[in-house]
Amino acid sequence: MTDDNEKRLAGLVENLPEGVDCALIFSPENRFYFTGFNASDGVLIAGANGCVFLTDSRYTEAAQRCVTACDVRLLKKLSQELPGELKAFGYGCAAIEAQHTSISELKKIKEILPGFRFETEALDGIINDLRTVKSDGEKELIVLAQRCAERAFEHILGFIKPGVTEREIALELDYHMLKDGAQGISFETIAVSGKNSSMPHGVPSDKRIENGDFVTMDFGAVIGGYHSDMTRTVAVGAVSDEQRHVYDTVLEAQLAAISAVRDGVSCVDADAAARDVIKSAGFGEFFGHGTGHGVGIEIHEQPRVSYTSDEILHCGNVVTVEPGIYLPGRFGVRIEDMVSVTADGCENLTLAPKQLIVL
Repeated sequence: MTDDNEKRLAGLVENLPEGVDCALIFSPENRFYFTGFNASDGVLIAGANGCVFLTDSRYTEAAQRCVTACDVRLLKKLSQELPGELKAFGYGCAAIEAQHTSISELKKIKEILPGFRFETEALDGIINDLRTVKSDGEKELIVLAQRCAERAFEHILGFIKPGVTEREIALELDYHMLKDGAQGISFETIAVSGKNSSMPHGVPSDKRIENGDFVTMDFGAVIGGYHSDMTRTVAVGAVSDEQRHVYDTVLEAQLAAISAVRDGVSCVDADAAARDVIKSAGFGEFFGHGTGHGVGIEIHEQPRVSYTSDEILHCGNVVTVEPGIYLPGRFGVRIEDMVSVTADGCENLTLAPKQLIVL
């Protein structure tokens, strides 16, 4: 990923607004994106006159071994090192991450740098534009994370049975992914069943699985700093005709949205491909969330595949496709894959089966 980091820094500097000398990047996610090093503290200075990553003594040695895109130096105290570094580079105006900087944090930075000028409008958009298009190396890590999640899914099919609780299913998924090499889980794993499956982001409870339940599981692994995200709904015991109809409708909607995804398509249109199927089947009021979102260093990134989005899909975007139908107090179904946008369609990065599985 070394070449990627150098290209990213160059792209960042090249796109800084006129009159802005450098970017000050404090967020862990964006520092990782540009340096390839994960640390809970530090600041990246990036400008045409030079770039440097400042981090404290807990990380300095490891960062100096890992980071090749820029120099790494010890950060003892921000109020001491930051002004000196900026002065040495000749920088007088910096772009700041507005989305990741609180009012109190910006006030502190301004106190440290009296007379320094700040630009707060452009940097988030510049970074988001870079991050939404995944390199081959990034996609490889996302795929590795997805394969780890899929192995957990294959395992959990033999674990789910009447009497097992939702919490036990969620914990078993987490344990399997971590034991299988994941450095972390993508988010708090969702495992909900029966009536609880009508809540899209329900919290696993001590409810025990019963015959006739749908079990919806939304989970993912983190590999190399990159996330995966998948959802599968399976049935336990016999299913009713209504349950099967709802499942088939969600699957049809998901396949329609996947078919609609390609370079240049609006996120609204991709969302509509799924939403129209669900509306036509009479379940429109029971699908409230967007059809998908970008995935990468963070579990939720741009672009948003939603009826409220103003974004366009581009080659290299990795997005989820996850329509659902949720009948309050009864049951719900969601099916989710991750796809990589291409010029003439998309590549599905998810290999797990999605025809209805009845355990």
